[in-house]
Amino acid sequence: MERTRLKEQAEVIRQAFGYINRFKNETFVIKIDSALIGHDLFPVLIKDLVLLRRMGIRIILVPGARTRINEVLSSYHIDCPSVNGIRVSHHEAIPFIKMAAFDVSNRIMTMLAENEAGAIIGNWVKARGIGVRGGVDFQNSGVVENLQTGILNKMLDEGIIPIFPNIGWSAKGKPYNLSSSDLAFTISVQMKAAKLFFVTETGGIKAEGFNVPGDVYIADDGTISLLTMAQAGQFLDLNPAEDGYGDGDSADARTSIGLISYAYRACKNGVRRVHIIDGATEGMILQEIFSNRGFGTMVYSNRLEDFRPMTAKDIPGVLSLMQPKVDEGALVPRSAEDLTEKMDDYAVYEVDGTIHACGALHTFPDRQGEIAAIVVDETYASRGVGKRVISYLIEKATKMKLNTVFLLTTQTSDWFQQLGFIRCGIEDLPEGKRGKYNNERNSIVMKYRISDQRTSGGFQVE
Repeated sequence: MERTRLKEQAEVIRQAFGYINRFKNETFVIKIDSALIGHDLFPVLIKDLVLLRRMGIRIILVPGARTRINEVLSSYHIDCPSVNGIRVSHHEAIPFIKMAAFDVSNRIMTMLAENEAGAIIGNWVKARGIGVRGGVDFQNSGVVENLQTGILNKMLDEGIIPIFPNIGWSAKGKPYNLSSSDLAFTISVQMKAAKLFFVTETGGIKAEGFNVPGDVYIADDGTISLLTMAQAGQFLDLNPAEDGYGDGDSADARTSIGLISYAYRACKNGVRRVHIIDGATEGMILQEIFSNRGFGTMVYSNRLEDFRPMTAKDIPGVLSLMQPKVDEGALVPRSAEDLTEKMDDYAVYEVDGTIHACGALHTFPDRQGEIAAIVVDETYASRGVGKRVISYLIEKATKMKLNTVFLLTTQTSDWFQQLGFIRCGIEDLPEGKRGKYNNERNSIVMKYRISDQRTSGGFQVE
C-alpha cells in the first residue's frame, strides 16, 4: 500500500514538472469573480498565483468588482438599474464605480506585495460606450476596443503582474464601466494567452438543466468536464442566450451559458484553453494547471488528448502502465524487447505528454487481427477511454482491410460483449495463435467481424 502511494506521489511530481516546463513564459489571464474577494481562502489563491509567477508563468489578473460596486453605490444611495444584466452607469455613478473597482484592485495588489510579488494597476484599456440598445441608453457602460499590448509585454517580461480594474477610457479620457469577463476575454485574445481562467464561486459548469451534446464527457458529480471548441459551439446553439456587459461581472457573464460563450469565442480567436474552476476550493487552480485530470470545465481549441502509434521512448511508460494488470494476473507479462519487436502494432493514448492507455493490433494470415494488451489508467477508466482504444484499433484494422479481429481475455468478457464481440472457441483462432494458446490461463476467446461493422455504419462508442 505504501509503495502504491509513493508511486502515485511520484507520478504527480513528474506531471507537475512536465507542465512547469511546458508553460514557462506562457501568458495566463485569470479573471476572479467578485464574490471570491472576501472569501476566507482568497489569500491562499493569491499565494498560488504568486507561485505560478515564480515558476515563470506570465500572470495577468482581472478582478470582478460587482459586489464592491453594489456596496459603494448602496452606501451613497445611488441607484443604477440593470437592463438585461447590463448596469446603466449614469454620469453621477461613474466616480463611485471607479472608486469601487480600484479599491478591489488595490486590495489584490496589497496582498501580492505581502507575498513579495510585484504588481501594477494601470489604464491600459481603450474603450467606447455601448450606446443605445433596445431603446435603452447605457450611458457610461462600455466595451473594450483595444489594449496597450507593448507596455503589458514589457511588464510581464520583468516579472510584474498587471491588474486590470473593470474601467476603460476613451481617446479623450472619458471613463467607462466594463464587464471584467469581457475584459478578460479581450486581454486573452490580444495578448495571445495560452490559457484563460474564469475563477468562480461555484466551479465548473453543471450539465443539469442544459441541453448537452451527446458526445460530451460529464463527470460523476454532474460537471461538464471537457468541451472541444466544436462541442462548445453546439452547446451554445442548444442553449441560446445573450451576452451581458457592465461592472466586473455582468449578469449573463456569470451564468454558465455566458462563460461557455466567452470560452468558445476565446478559443476561436487563438486562446488554446479556457478553464472554469472553483476558486472557493483550496489549490484548485494548481490542480487544474499541473495535473492532466482537471476538476472544473475546460474548453479547448488544440487537441488535449490523442491516440497515436507507440514510439521507442514510450516503452518505459507503457511497461509501467501494464505492471499493475500483470500483478493482478489480468495481463500477460511483456518485456521491453517484446514491445520493441512489435512496436508498430502498439498504440498509446496520451494526455499532455503522459500515457494513460495502450493497446495493440497484431496481424495474422487470412485477414485476421488480434487485439491485445488493452490497459487504461484507473484515473481514466470512467471516461470511456477503454472503448475508444478498442475503436481506434478496430478503425486501424478496417484500414488494413482485415475481416475479423479476435482477443483473449480472462476477466473482461462481459465488457467486450457489450462492445459487440462474441464468444467463440480455440478452434476459431488462426493456426499461428492456436499453437501458442496457454491452457493454464484458460482465456476466453472472443471475436468481432469487421464486415459487420462496415454494414452497420461503423464501430459504435457510446
